[in-house]
Amino acid sequence: MQQLSVNLTIPIPSDSVLISKVELQELKQQQLKGVYWTMKNLEVRINRKHEWIKENILYPQKFKEVLDADYGGFVYYPKTKGQSWSFHALKMTDFLDKNFHHIFSHLQ
Repeated sequence: MQQLSVNLTIPIPSDSVLISKVELQELKQQQLKGVYWTMKNLEVRINRKHEWIKENILYPQKFKEVLDADYGGFVYYPKTKGQSWSFHALKMTDFLDKNFHHIFSHLQ
């Protein structure tokens, strides 16, 4: 196999920087560290209404056992009327990414 070696100069605008994909991912995760979402935030994030989120993510036992703060999870389930849901943003994002196929597979 032959190789061609070429030196290229690619100008980078002065208001931009070049970083690796790993660094970009780390920066994105840093944005969510220590951030807690409300139910409204979660609705916006996954583009679904709270009724759907409760029925398909929060209340099915297979997910609740992982999510519920009472079982060591990262979601605060309100105990009484008037209390608010609370979601650890970074951990909820990871959960949604890892469980996308489980959440949406039965909706065919």
